[in-house]
Amino acid sequence: MNGSMETEQLYGELVNLAERLGIAVKEQNLRSTGVRAKSGYCVIKGKPHFILDKHMGAKDKNGILLEFLRTTAHEDVYVLPALRELLGQMK
Repeated sequence: MNGSMETEQLYGELVNLAERLGIAVKEQNLRSTGVRAKSGYCVIKGKPHFILDKHMGAKDKNGILLEFLRTTAHEDVYVLPALRELLGQMK
């Protein structure tokens, strides 16, 4: 990342963008599920969710959300220029 946005601010902007796209972002303790679960996109009762392991570090959460949001149609919603730049970058 280019350092233009603090880690916590970036996380807030990523969650905000996902929610404006109709995707609820939730942090869960995936270790307590008893099954091997990974952070990611899913549909629960017909509604889109992105579940994050709450034990992940902030940079890892940002990375996985960025990777996912790059695949979504976000062109029609306002995105901060610094975030739009990050979304446009390829890993």
